[in-house]
Parts: sequence; C-alpha cells; structure tokens
Amino acid sequence: MAEVTLPPGYPAAWEADVVLRDGTVASLRPIRPDDADALRRFHEAQSDESIYLRFFAPLRRLSDADVHRFTHVDYTDRVALVVTMREEIIGIGRFDRIDARSAEVAFNISDHYQGKGIGSVLLEHLAAVARDLGIARFTAEVLPQNRKMLAVFADAGYEVTRRVEDGVVEVGFDIEPTDRSRAVEMSREHRAEAQSLRALLRPETIAVVGASRRRDTFGGQLLDRLTESGFTGRVVPVNPSARTLRRLTCYPSVLDVPGQVDLAIVAVPSTAVLGVVEQCARAGVKALLVVSAGFAEEGPEGAARQQELVRRARGAGMRVIGPNSFGIVNNDPQVRLNATLAPTVPPPGRLGLFAQSGALGIAVLASAARRNLGISTFGSAGNRADVSGNDFMQYWIDDDATDAVGLYLESMGNPRKFSRIARKLALIKPVMVVKSGVSRFGVPPGHTVRETKARPAVFSAMLKQAGVIRVENVHQLFDVAQLVVHQPLPAGDRVAIVGNSAALGALTGDACTSWGLTVAHGPVCLPSEASAADFRAALDRAFEDPGVDSVVSCFIPPLATGDQDVAAAVRGAAADADKPCVATFLGMRGVDDRGSVQGTGGERRAIPVYAMPEDAVRALAAATRYGQWRARDQGTPVAPVGINRRVAEDVVETVLSVSPNGRRLTHDEATALLAAYGVQLWGRREVGSVEEAVAAAREAGYPVVLKSVAPMVRHQGGSGGVRVDLGDESALRAAWASLSERLAPLQADRFVIQTMASQGVACVVTSEEDPLFGPVIGFSVAGLPTELLDDVAYRIPPLTDVTVSELISSVKAAPVLHGYRGQTPVHRAALADLIGRISVLADDMPEVASLVLNPVNAHPGGVEVLGAEITVAPAPRRIDPGRRSLT
Repeated sequence: MAEVTLPPGYPAAWEADVVLRDGTVASLRPIRPDDADALRRFHEAQSDESIYLRFFAPLRRLSDADVHRFTHVDYTDRVALVVTMREEIIGIGRFDRIDARSAEVAFNISDHYQGKGIGSVLLEHLAAVARDLGIARFTAEVLPQNRKMLAVFADAGYEVTRRVEDGVVEVGFDIEPTDRSRAVEMSREHRAEAQSLRALLRPETIAVVGASRRRDTFGGQLLDRLTESGFTGRVVPVNPSARTLRRLTCYPSVLDVPGQVDLAIVAVPSTAVLGVVEQCARAGVKALLVVSAGFAEEGPEGAARQQELVRRARGAGMRVIGPNSFGIVNNDPQVRLNATLAPTVPPPGRLGLFAQSGALGIAVLASAARRNLGISTFGSAGNRADVSGNDFMQYWIDDDATDAVGLYLESMGNPRKFSRIARKLALIKPVMVVKSGVSRFGVPPGHTVRETKARPAVFSAMLKQAGVIRVENVHQLFDVAQLVVHQPLPAGDRVAIVGNSAALGALTGDACTSWGLTVAHGPVCLPSEASAADFRAALDRAFEDPGVDSVVSCFIPPLATGDQDVAAAVRGAAADADKPCVATFLGMRGVDDRGSVQGTGGERRAIPVYAMPEDAVRALAAATRYGQWRARDQGTPVAPVGINRRVAEDVVETVLSVSPNGRRLTHDEATALLAAYGVQLWGRREVGSVEEAVAAAREAGYPVVLKSVAPMVRHQGGSGGVRVDLGDESALRAAWASLSERLAPLQADRFVIQTMASQGVACVVTSEEDPLFGPVIGFSVAGLPTELLDDVAYRIPPLTDVTVSELISSVKAAPVLHGYRGQTPVHRAALADLIGRISVLADDMPEVASLVLNPVNAHPGGVEVLGAEITVAPAPRRIDPGRRSLT
C-alpha cells in the first residue's frame, strides 16, 4: 500500500478494526482527502434507489465540488468516517454540527454490503466521537421508505423521537449512553465476534498451505491430523510441487482451489507467509490459522512482519489465529476437526480450552487426555496477534457443546474487555484461568501488551469481580474442571466426609477447614473390612443429610472389597443426588466414567477422582466459591444522581489548555471537579502566619485542625504534621509554635486550617488510570492498614452496588467500620455512595490520571472528604474504548 500523507489534525485515535454481523472484519477510519477516487467509485456503484434515499435526488454522479466537500472535513464541526474492505469504501457515516450541542448525521452503505451491520457500527463510533467533541444530540432527515436507516436509529437503544414534515421523517435522539444502548452495543459485539470464530472452528473447506509428503513437517503433520480425525468437511492440500498428497488432489495455490475456502492453515516459512495471505485475500478465504513461527517472538523484523500480516488479513475481512499457533480442535461429531500438532488429543467432552503457548498447548491437551477429561473445542493463539481468549469466550457463551471453560493465559492485551466478557460467560458457565501475573517479566516473546503500573492484587481483584476461578497451574485447572464439568455446583459450604481411614478423614477435614469449608457430616470412617454395600449405605446417608451441600469420599484400597466395587458404590450414590461428589482414591486422578450410571435427569454423571484429599478439597472450595458468586444478586450498575459531567470536563479542559502535559489540581480546582460528581471537599484555608491562622479559625469556628501540606510529611503516619481538636486561640497558638519549631528546619512549615470533623474512621479512596487496566478504584482504612500492612482492595469500573459493598468489606480492617469493640458503625451507605461517585468519575474521565481522597472521615452520620490530591493529564487511549473495536 502506498504511503499516505495524513491531513493536519487527522485523528488517528478514531481508527479501528471492527467485526461485522457476518463475522468478517472491516476497517473504520476518518475520511481523508485522498479518498476522492474511492468515494467516486463507491457512489457510482450504488443503485439509483440508494442514491435517492441518501441525497433525496437522482444524483448519479458527484461533482468535483461535492467530492471535495465530502472528503475535506475539519474533524471537529464536520466529521466523516468510512468503513473499508480491501481498501475500498463500503460505508460512510458523517455528521455536521448544527450548534454547540447538536449535529445532523447521515449514512450511506454499499448495496453489496447491506445487512452486515455497517450502519450500526458507524453510528456507535460517530456517537462516541461526537460526545468527545461536546455534542449531545443527533438529528437526521430520512425518507419514509428508507426503512433500513430508520431501523438503525430505532434499534440503537437510544430514546428516538420522530416527526414527519413535507414527506420527510425528522429523527432526533440524545447520544449519551443509556443502559439499553450499552446492552445493544455489547450484544452486537458478542454476536459478531462469536460468528467470526465459526469459520475457524466450524469450517466446511480447509486448505492446508504448505502440505507436504514429509510427515515430520508442520504441513505434513497437520494434513495427517485432519484426515485421521475424520474431518467431516473438505480438506485441500496446497503445494506447487505436488499433484496429490494423501490421495487428495493438490493445488499449486489457494487461488486454484475450486469453491469457497473457509479456513486456510498456513504452514510455510515466515518469509513466505505474507504472499500466502495476499493469495487468500484474493481468493476470499474467511479465516487463517498461521502455525508458522518467525514473527514478533524473534525481534523487530519479525514484529513488523506480524503487524503486516494482521493488517493485510483484516483489510481483506479475515480473522487470524496465530502466528506461531499450535492449532485448533473441535470435537463436535458433526465437525471432527483436529488441526493441531499434538500427538494426543482428549476425547469429546464438555470443556472448552484455550492456551497461548504452543509448547504449553501440547502439555495442556496431554494432561486432559491422561485424566480422561473430554473437551469440546480448543484453541492456541500463539502470538495472539488477532484472535485471543476474548474471542473464544464470546464463542463459548452460546456454544451448547461447552459447559465450562479453561484458559491458560501468558499475557492479556485487554483486561477491561476480558473482564466484561468473562463476567457474562461466568454467569452461565464456570471460567477457570491460569495466569501467574501481569508484570512485564511474565510476557512471552511475540505478545504485544502495555506495561502496567498496577499491583498483582489488581489483576486478582479483576478476576474475582468477574466471577472467574483463578488457579495456579494446569494441574489445578483440571482439578477444578473435572468437578464443575461432571458434577452440580455446591449450594453451600457444608461438607460430608466419608472414608475408610481415620488418618485420611482427619487430613480431609483439616483441608476443608483450611479452605473455608464447614465439615457438617463426619468424618465417617468405615472399617477396613467394610463391604461395598456398607460403603453405599454410608454415602447415601451423607447425600440425604439436609445439612450437607457436598460429599467428599476418600478411600485407601480396602481389604475385603475391590477398588472397582468401591468406585461403583460412589458412582451409584452420586448418580441421582443433586449435590456434588468428589472422590479420593489414593494414586488415581482424573474422571472416572467407567460403568457410570444414568441419573434420573437422563445425564451420565462421572465422578472426579483425585490422588490426594487436599487436591479434591481445593477444587471443591473453588467450585463452592464460584457457586456462591453465581447464586447471589449481582447488583445494579452504580448511577449516582446529581452529576454534571460538563462542568467536570470544563475544569479539566481549562487546566490542560494551560498545562498541556498535565499537573496536579489546586484545592479550588479539585473542589470544583469533585462537586461536579456530587462530592463535597472539606473546606480549608492556607495560612502563612499564626495571626492568619487565628483569623481563619475564628472565621471557620472552633474546634479546628492545623495541618502541614508539605509533601514530605503529608503522608506520614501519626501526628507528625497535624494537630487536631484545637478548641481555642491559645491551643492554636501552641500548636503553631510546636509544629513550626519541628518542621521549619525541614522547610515543611506550610499550613492550612480546617474545621474539625466528626469523630470517625479515616479511610482512603483512590483512582488510578493504568495503561493496561484503565481506571482502578482502591479503598482502604487509613494509617497503618494502608501504609504498613498494604491492606488495600481494588475493583475495576464500571461498578455495581454489590461490587462497591464487596470492595468495602474485602479489606482486613473492615471490622473497624462495622462497630469493632463496641464502637458505633459508620454510615456505610454514605461511604458506598462516595466510592460509587468516584468510580463513575474515573470511568467517565480518563484525563484524571490519579485521584486520592485522604482522609475520608467515615462516621455514623455520613462521610467527610477532608483532603484530595488529583492529577490530570492528556487522556490515554483506552484499550476498551466503549465502542466496538478489535485491539
């Protein structure tokens, strides 16, 4: 592609790759002056009807003046976005500002691409751009017969008004996001991204580019795996040096393959991959699986090649899994797809698996196979240049063949998007994640991620907030998976223990206590000579106990009864129960489905088996916590009243206009910003002498606080820089003398006077804009819990009322808020309201780089924000920007 000279002020941040309704990919960007010829081609290819519906006239050709007007915009008052595929325009959306707060919007979609949701994508992006430019309302004029365009407005989730005048429908709506518009946008994103994986996981025709007679090559192995697995579709080898391979007709290039190719598996040297991608683009291939290595994992040259691979593929509407991918599996009997390099693939089952590393992908599949743990689908993302775990989760949400999901993540490119998709999936299916951390040391070569400033606790909090089960390794992932796939979720934490060894029963009971489970039945210890009937009777009593939610059976090889008889007793007792059962048979691990009996519901319930009771209990505890999360009320999104976002934007814009690189806000600026979100900052007056302090105290009213605002002492614990509860002038003068004598040598004698707050608990509420996570909300009890013990809890906006309540309760020092040692509990609702308002502020305004409210005085009557430090900076480009985009 020729180098393009961008016009002045061109907003590159508006560029995005988007997935359309049919799963194909298109590029969206601002229009440019060099689009003139492409615009003419687009217009001339339109039908007479489409032209009339757009321009209200039979404008068969555009004049030079029209083309110039349409392609030359200022990106402020006149904005136009184009959607392109294969570098041709397939859709245009634009708005022209009417006044400071409203604009007229118009769309034109290619006849050949209508029905793919292009109009909806353009509307979402135009609305987001307009909001950033201060526009609050869109209007449009539409002919009554243009039903498709009217449907775009009606289905967007906004409150749309209509009126007909002179035969034209005038449409108007506010573009501030609503719950319904957000739900519509997320639903469309979900359906499109899930559909885009169908070409990968359910192809009808696969071309293996690089297929070889040699069975030790990647191409040869992949061709063998496809044919040996009994793939139900068509497999086409591509190799210019062969006419047939494995008794299949071979073609010299993808362009020569007859019919539609859904998936091209690329197994050629990295230097030849871009040429293959170009051929696939010309052939109309829907998706690519690139197993070739030699890309970003090998340095800058490979990284540039990887970037070009993605650009060319997306430009042609294709999704890419890889490069450096280990392959994909779909065990559906109607597909039977094994396009991997694995020597062993697990049997068909109900677990969806995703891994990033090829080598670990082999280990993951081998481990599942050893356990007899069946899988539905599997994907290895390799370098994760395009398709990621987020895309697979979108697919699994609606996949009836998948009951639970496991992900081995070495890196995460978009945690905010992961969080919201994982939460949606976890509400219906367990999601297990292996992820060691989020620091740059854990990022494998070839994975593009932003560095994070956040502590590892933020990542853990994000997973917990999304309902994800986090495990430490693949071993634990499968321990949990074999339970949640084959057994019902526990209704509570009460456990029965049944076994034939007192030592094993005690070990199991200790493990339950350690993992927060309650032993409510047993441990029951049967004698070593017990029969299978004795085992069955003891297990039946445990399952029938109404005070039991789960059963742990733990056996060493009995003397009088065979192992298989004991296993049969466990299977039989668990078959019809609505409670989960885990079994410890020493030395065994995996899924015991031999001779499994059919339950009353018609399902065949296998028993998860563990080598040691600690493994069984740890998995049961994880399933219990997940079941409790899923069963409880998830809450409603925080939506505080009395917010004036425009005032807050004015404060930030004013500061950045004078200080383009950003700075810390003054007390008055911080007061105004917080007030726009309904947060009152405690007043203070800076004083330069004791006489000014006395005057300020007299004006504010005693008792008062005298406090140093010097940075070096502001965050020190104790009373090193503050004197409180000063009840009269003499006390104030004494405090001034004491602090001045101590702090003057340190040049820290800069003081403020504040009114004394009510007696309460000092807390800290923070917001930090992180390059990877976006806004992160923190909460802690001030003083030693924060400064020495690092007792800080985190959550990622947007928050719900339940999430805010959990945030407050999750710090270890939370009991001091709830009446510890006879104290009156603080006004928790007021504290929750404050945190909710800060979370909305942080989510709304990425320019707020850092916000610290310290101290926040929580007391029985409410909360008082006594101090605030806020730093603003130019808004970073968030990786989940609130409009559909592949990042």
